[in-house]
Amino acid sequence: MNLIKKIFLTAVTAAAALSTFASDDDAFSYLPEFHGAIRSRWEADTRTGDQRFQVRNARLSIGGNVAPSISYFFQTDLCDRGKIKILDAWGRLQITKGLLFQAGQFRMPFGVEAFYGPANYYFSNLAFLADQVMNYRAVGAKVGYTLPRTPLTLEFGAFNPTAIGEHNVWNRTLAYSGKALMKFGDGWTVSAGYASIKPGATRANLIDGYAGFNRGHWLVAAEYIWEHYCNRAYKDVHSYLIFADWHKAVDWGVFNRWSIQARFDGMTDHFSITQTGDVFDAARDRITVGSTVSYKYKKVNADVRLNYEKYVKWDGEGKSPDRFVAELIIHF
Repeated sequence: MNLIKKIFLTAVTAAAALSTFASDDDAFSYLPEFHGAIRSRWEADTRTGDQRFQVRNARLSIGGNVAPSISYFFQTDLCDRGKIKILDAWGRLQITKGLLFQAGQFRMPFGVEAFYGPANYYFSNLAFLADQVMNYRAVGAKVGYTLPRTPLTLEFGAFNPTAIGEHNVWNRTLAYSGKALMKFGDGWTVSAGYASIKPGATRANLIDGYAGFNRGHWLVAAEYIWEHYCNRAYKDVHSYLIFADWHKAVDWGVFNRWSIQARFDGMTDHFSITQTGDVFDAARDRITVGSTVSYKYKKVNADVRLNYEKYVKWDGEGKSPDRFVAELIIHF
């Protein structure tokens, strides 16, 4: 609780200090923006009858500008299944139009599914390729460049290979990642990425590809990650997803938006590389279907989401944990 108080007092103090600045540019504001997401859930294993309640996320973020070309962002999760986690803490310098430099702790630029947060999830749980295969926040720096008069953005970064809670460790090697993302006016988005990580004794190299179409009532997307372990430590990993989201405006009491979703995702046998030893994740395929009703009011959203997850392949020990999930998500 003392940590929560310190975080809150620090945020309030920073906001008060920044609000006292006077800007020479009337269109520019030093005032910070606060955002949050609370995601509470009930889930049941439909095969065993086991069930539980969770506060899956209670995220709070503060971000803004201290000069027209200098920005910052801080994000913490005050209750990730009962644990407090510092997720992001970075500063950014806009060197020139389209070119930025960012340093601190943040998600490595790689993939698309991994960048979804509690405020914009389409499903209760992330796909395996973002949750098990490549879900890395790291401490380091990156450069990003948006080409003039094009929808292409390029990013490249170098990072500590160790866990984000270990900033004092000296390393003889680094982790790297790069990403190219292009958005087209007709609703298409394509992305490709490369990452090289070494959080333990084994280095792994990954390649990612994504394509999505978002227009009208539909969002359809697919993503694939190939992971190769150096020195043939383990077999290559293939992970994949394809999903569709259909949504429309409604007038159902307090709710004004309704959507339904379906997803197929999976991965082959995978080893999560850690400093204390590599962890085996068995191959699996899963079908998820769900629906969400939302109340959207200005920048505040309340979502009620129902999901059913059916494992169509499971190579782990015991039976697959087919699940029903019900969530209430409030984000602002």
